[in-house]
Amino acid sequence: MRYSTKLMEGVLIRRYKRFLADVRLKDGSIVTAHTANTGAMTGLAEPGLRVWLRDSGSDSRKFPLSWELVEISGSLVSVNTSMANALVREGIEAGVVTEISEYESIRSEVRYGHSRLDFLLEGNRHHERPCYVEVKSVTLAANGVARFPDAVSVRGTRHLEELANAVKEGFRAVAIFCVQRNDVNEVRPADDIDPTFGKRLREVLGAGVEVLAYSAAVSPDSVVLERPLPLALP
Repeated sequence: MRYSTKLMEGVLIRRYKRFLADVRLKDGSIVTAHTANTGAMTGLAEPGLRVWLRDSGSDSRKFPLSWELVEISGSLVSVNTSMANALVREGIEAGVVTEISEYESIRSEVRYGHSRLDFLLEGNRHHERPCYVEVKSVTLAANGVARFPDAVSVRGTRHLEELANAVKEGFRAVAIFCVQRNDVNEVRPADDIDPTFGKRLREVLGAGVEVLAYSAAVSPDSVVLERPLPLALP
């Protein structure tokens, strides 16, 4: 996905009230930006970090600027977790996510069970079953290892259970970890943060749910799903 406007560079002053961040721009002015990230943003929201903002151009938004990127040890991380679904959809349509790229149609936000799952893929040329897909945005990482979640995720665990139920009913089901950074070599469940999610992830793998992970190439011009990552289950 390419940004439609040039991003504005600045330095993070603070993140607060979960969805807000104060940033000092290169011209010295201080602005408040919306932060589309509900997680803890561990290691990504330290004062003094170099960040990039996008101007939405919306007159109706109270905070028209959005925090998009942060630089960590010379690498860029996309902190806008709302982009994950669009990145994965683009990756499926472009053939990057090879495991599920041969379906003819993609429907978004499809109700299943007690949830809305991100995608339903149908019309596979190899007569594969319709496939439910749930995307999880990953930004937490250290020492080349990406981890999910960065806070307890009851919703994430429920989605895994819905995928397992879909397999029982004869569907194909896939969970995709969309890692919005390219400085990692594998993905692991954050068992120390949310042991319930990690336990359920292992259980649904045994029940037939497929789990994929892909990292993104991130620049001030674009964020693009790029390469598969191995899933490690210590």
